[in-house]
Amino acid sequence: MKLFKKLFFFTLLLFTSFGTYAQKFAYVDSDYILTKIPDFVQAEEKINDFTEQWQSEIEAAYAEVDQMYRDYQSEQVLLTNEMKLKREEAIISKEKSVQSLQQKYFGKNGELYKKRQELIKPIQDRIFDAVQQLAANNKYSVIFDASSDLIMLYSNPDLDKSDKVLELMGY
Repeated sequence: MKLFKKLFFFTLLLFTSFGTYAQKFAYVDSDYILTKIPDFVQAEEKINDFTEQWQSEIEAAYAEVDQMYRDYQSEQVLLTNEMKLKREEAIISKEKSVQSLQQKYFGKNGELYKKRQELIKPIQDRIFDAVQQLAANNKYSVIFDASSDLIMLYSNPDLDKSDKVLELMGY
């Protein structure tokens, strides 16, 4: 019985060690890959242009609200209660309009998000396909992304397959 237990544990140890040797790991740096793709650099420039344009539009609208408020403050003593109320409503309405515009451009599903989806998602999909192809061709069990929130305390440069992914994508 004692021999049987030893033989069982030895066999179990043998099979688990074969399982760990069969697994292959690699990692890629998606930030590095993206910076090497000209389409991504152009897409980022377009997105930055849209962002600057929208931001300046919002800043101008907020400046207009601020000017309306300063005008109201300076003329407040001369206005009747009804006129004060109308001015306050106009200022509040304008401010809500600007906030709505800000949400339209930069909100959760705003124009910026849509532009990112339109311009960058296809590039990310191509990278994902290349990583999938790399994993299938080389029988990797796991491929990590070094630029994600994953904390890699040490990484062997031989396991970095970022350039291989770029090569598979034609860059």
